[in-house]
Amino acid sequence: MTAKLPAPTVLTGRHVRLEPLAEAHVPDLFAASGGDEEVWRWLPYDVPQSEQEMALHIGARLAEAAGGGCVPFAVIDLADGRAVGVTCYLDYSAQDELVEIGGTWYARRVWRSAVNTEAKLLLLTHAFDELGMGRVSWKTDHRNERSQNAIRRLGAVYEGTLRRHRRRPDGSWRDSVYFSMLDDEWSAARARLTERLAAGPATV
Repeated sequence: MTAKLPAPTVLTGRHVRLEPLAEAHVPDLFAASGGDEEVWRWLPYDVPQSEQEMALHIGARLAEAAGGGCVPFAVIDLADGRAVGVTCYLDYSAQDELVEIGGTWYARRVWRSAVNTEAKLLLLTHAFDELGMGRVSWKTDHRNERSQNAIRRLGAVYEGTLRRHRRRPDGSWRDSVYFSMLDDEWSAARARLTERLAAGPATV
């Protein structure tokens, strides 16, 4: 059976809600991470220094979505109901049953909290169990060890590194580190992620 393409939807857990990204999220997102060099260090975007610059960044992502290039979500922290980050489905194919999770960033205050773990659990559950995907992938800057470690903790498998793959905003070149998870690996990964969430903040 052919997989279904991702589309805007709402995915809700105990700690976070993923909802379609919109211009209305701009004030929360700028308050959460605007001007924070560390949040944006390894992302292929300039650091938003004003709410207007954040609006341009979100507008570009929404334009990409309108063209069918991604399905972006605002990540809502249910503790206060505010948007604390963005994550997306990218590079998807129903015929090939694959999708990438990427374009992800979070306010520093929710790093190593349940937010990223549950957001990924929601995205993976939707991709494998509801869309019928057979492969989910991630890629990240080879210098971004924090991101690589977080992806490995999901249960993803390192696949290789593309050298001189993308130019950073400062003009330097990055190598891209690739990971994936296949449908027959998902059951064990889901059990581990669910256990980590249940065990509390020290384990996520």
